[in-house]
Amino acid sequence: MPIADKLVLQRQRHLKWRALDRLELVLMMLSGILCFGFSLSVTADIVTRTIGHPWLWLQEFTSALFIYAIFVGAAAATRRNDHLYLTAIAESMHGTPRLIVEIIIRLVVLAVSVCLIWYGYLNYVRGFGSFRLPSGWPIAYLYIIIPLSGILIALFTIEQLVNGFINGFDHPEPPSDDDHTIPFSTSVQPGAQP
Repeated sequence: MPIADKLVLQRQRHLKWRALDRLELVLMMLSGILCFGFSLSVTADIVTRTIGHPWLWLQEFTSALFIYAIFVGAAAATRRNDHLYLTAIAESMHGTPRLIVEIIIRLVVLAVSVCLIWYGYLNYVRGFGSFRLPSGWPIAYLYIIIPLSGILIALFTIEQLVNGFINGFDHPEPPSDDDHTIPFSTSVQPGAQP
């Protein structure tokens, strides 16, 4: 099979996951917005308490932003395979040992996502019996992000497993720009004209 046909076939295999690329971008932007909002609300809370006129609802808003940022960020990190300890273990291996470790890691992440879905849903349902003050809203609005995050983590983990079985898990890093630079000397050469 010619190389061009192999590249087309490989590109077609990855095309079915393009929608997840857009979802990852949305999650990354949402994570940034949530973290910025959290920082802004903490600052506003400190300022309003310092001047003697605290906004009581701001603590509730801040905790909601914090919880949402954690679980949205966890889903985005799963898609990007950004867990430092887990990826460091797998990237130090090659061949069959790496394949085994990559599969085990993803099965563990998948099991955790199932727990997030199940127990997060149970907490969400129970959250309608407790209410946040001062808004009086049921605490379930904080818990809804947990099963949603679990669903996204499971989806991204399944995607990684499928792509890993089709294309392999061992992806060498692309060469950096520093590898192709020509050494440049700023020293004055003897006999050079100014």
